[in-house]
Amino acid sequence: MRQSEQVIPVVIDPAGVTSPNLAARLALRQSPASSAIGRQRWSDLLFLHWKIDPRAIQATLPEGLFVDTFAGAAYLGIVPFFMERIRPAWLPPLPWISWFLELNVRTYVHDADGRPGVWFYSLDCNQPLAVEIARRCFHLPYFHARMAASHRGGTVHYECARRSEAASRGRYTWTPGRDAAPAEPGSLAFFLVERYLLFAADGAGRLFTGRVHHAPYRLHTPEVAEFSTAPARQAGFDLDGEPASVLGAQAVDVSIFPLRRTHSSAR
Repeated sequence: MRQSEQVIPVVIDPAGVTSPNLAARLALRQSPASSAIGRQRWSDLLFLHWKIDPRAIQATLPEGLFVDTFAGAAYLGIVPFFMERIRPAWLPPLPWISWFLELNVRTYVHDADGRPGVWFYSLDCNQPLAVEIARRCFHLPYFHARMAASHRGGTVHYECARRSEAASRGRYTWTPGRDAAPAEPGSLAFFLVERYLLFAADGAGRLFTGRVHHAPYRLHTPEVAEFSTAPARQAGFDLDGEPASVLGAQAVDVSIFPLRRTHSSAR
């Protein structure tokens, strides 16, 4: 992996910063006490992850966030999937609006209080309304994209090309595995996929958090015939070789909770 050729002088574990423990990771699987503002379903998820030097990740993070590691390694993920039944919590899904595709590039972080979550470098989406809402209301780096996906003979065929960089197209082809089960707490799979908190930053650098809730993913080992690292290059990362982890997940119904300003202590 190359984000830059120089060694980045970054402090990974500053004094006064709490690292997440297993109890903190498990606690976030509980549904928040507040009311959900949105409902959606995520289906046919493919999780491709590469090991990354934690210093390279830390150098990209905003003030107040810290790279989350497993056995000393950070991870960068490319995650294509299907978004279904997207709607406000008080409304039914609508044809042409509530079903679309999304592909995100992500890494894993925590705040100074040890709350683990996801940091998104990009989220490509082929629903223009969803892109604008997510940008304005959730401070997330969504991009308009031309995307297509189909199921043929039990295999998923998925394509994504960002509208601003149409020549850079990612193709993904995978066949879901037969057996599916939740990740074992404390395992690498658990570290990578069991994430219920996202972090976002606005134009002024202020940090926000957003919670989601769903049943634990039921994971399988898909057979991947084709994948692309183009979305990672668009985020500034040059990934080498095969992914270190390949996982698939069955559909989950998801509740979305309000974005909140974080009050975690600063660096």
